[in-house]
Amino acid sequence: MENTKSKKNCCESVSDYFTSAKFLIYLGHALSTWGDRMWNFAVSVFLVELYGNSLLLTAVYGLVVAGSVLLLGAIIGDWVDKNSRLKVAQTSLIVQNCSVILCGILLMMVFLFKVQLTGLYNGWLLTACYVMVITIANIANLASTAMSITIQRDWVVVVAGEDRSKLANMNATVRRIDQLTNILAPMAVGQIMAFGSPVVGCGFIAGWNLCSMCLEYFLLWKVYQKTPALAFKSGQKEADQELKHLNIQKELEEGQKLSEGSQLMNEGVLATQADKKHGCWHQLAEPFRTFRDGWVAYYNQSIFFAGMSLAFLYMTVLGFDCITTGYAYTQGLNGSILSLLMGASAISGIFGTVAFTWIRKCCGLIRTGFISGIAQLSCLLLCVVSVFTPGSPFDLSVSPFKDIISHLMGDSALPNAIPTTMSALTTDIPSLTNGSTAAYELVPQVQSYISVSFLFAGVIAARVGLWSFDLTVTQLIQENVIESERGVINGVQNSMNYLLDLLHFIMVILAPNPEAFGLLVIISVSFVAMGHMMYFRFAYKSLGNRLFLCGSPEHKVETENSSLPDSNKV
Repeated sequence: MENTKSKKNCCESVSDYFTSAKFLIYLGHALSTWGDRMWNFAVSVFLVELYGNSLLLTAVYGLVVAGSVLLLGAIIGDWVDKNSRLKVAQTSLIVQNCSVILCGILLMMVFLFKVQLTGLYNGWLLTACYVMVITIANIANLASTAMSITIQRDWVVVVAGEDRSKLANMNATVRRIDQLTNILAPMAVGQIMAFGSPVVGCGFIAGWNLCSMCLEYFLLWKVYQKTPALAFKSGQKEADQELKHLNIQKELEEGQKLSEGSQLMNEGVLATQADKKHGCWHQLAEPFRTFRDGWVAYYNQSIFFAGMSLAFLYMTVLGFDCITTGYAYTQGLNGSILSLLMGASAISGIFGTVAFTWIRKCCGLIRTGFISGIAQLSCLLLCVVSVFTPGSPFDLSVSPFKDIISHLMGDSALPNAIPTTMSALTTDIPSLTNGSTAAYELVPQVQSYISVSFLFAGVIAARVGLWSFDLTVTQLIQENVIESERGVINGVQNSMNYLLDLLHFIMVILAPNPEAFGLLVIISVSFVAMGHMMYFRFAYKSLGNRLFLCGSPEHKVETENSSLPDSNKV
């Protein structure tokens, strides 16, 4: 009998977990990020192939996406704050997936009829298709930003309730899902495109988003039903009470208005017309006021320096993006080795999420960020060492514009010039999937791999501290920002992240050749150091002399209490 009861209890506990709001959020987030990662990987490849193996359309798309989030981040966050949680989540989900589906269908048509479109209206119709693809893809990204703010920054906090340990575990699990999908989703869609065609890839992504949208919509509804607290929002409560008060006052005034003379009625009409004119200008200026108020509110937050420290980490070339990949090809690394390094980077990031939960239990949330920052910066010192080790092409005497001048003046001006810029190399990267050796012919002979080994060892090892620090700042924002401002503050945080990300691309444009990459590495590490100095200022201000004391239960309690300062209301 006891064994039967224990089996029933075990089965019931497993069933309760798989039907809980926490698991349903994980499942919905996994579906959402899987679709996002597939689309983000595929759209870059599609744009490169459409424009003749050029990175121009991809660069324009990246610039439009970054600029849109930079300008509209606060407005998106304000919209999240002012509407009900279910409405925001459902609207964002539908707009995001429908945009991807429409964009996928449009790309299929362009791939199928590209030759015919090129001959129509001197190619302007094809250019219009490119503009439509980038515009619709940008709308999908903005909706994805709203969805991320809603689920990861708001719903997770409400589902976790007052339990901060549960919130930390949920944040870590969500980030692990991000890391896994970041590896597996591009691999899956890449195989489909390799064995099929771009048209098949577009169709698969469109079909996936259609099915995923229906399932995610259902999961959102189930989470909303299982968590009654999601139906209440602090900002909306105040608005509802104010609306009721205004309605009561309006009903009382209506009886007095009935007994008033025609003169008062005429005055009322004139006043109403004036109010309408004022209201029209007021509505036109609303987005600008929202943008201004959002940034002012962000500046006045107690976690301002913590948020800025996270944004400064985006000003770096030390990540697995097209820039680092292009530099790796100049150092003789092939696609197979790079794929292994990317996998190791993702595993290191997962270790970072595990380290976050363990360090937080031992030392508290604020000290976790301090420890993670020291760990990341220590590992990045290997990257600085790589600049001065054998095999490094670091040479500031070489003009950063030599390849641009060579391209503009023609190959005859510099007959011995080798196109070794990172942009030139990444242009030929897609040909590697087809077995071409064109890209390898561009890569100069490397005498030693010591430098590039130190570089990637530092980048991969630093992922542990990076993701632990990212989770720390994320939870600090969740805990310290009041509910009515949670959306707009996270929107401005996304804008800050994109701003620093744009600056790092501008930095690469100013110094694109591999000989100057060492300087970019030093600048990147300097920005990371400045970011962690900002966090140290925040931590010292919050904890004071107790910053370096951790381990005892008393200090853990003090740390948790001190992470909620009274100055978080603007």
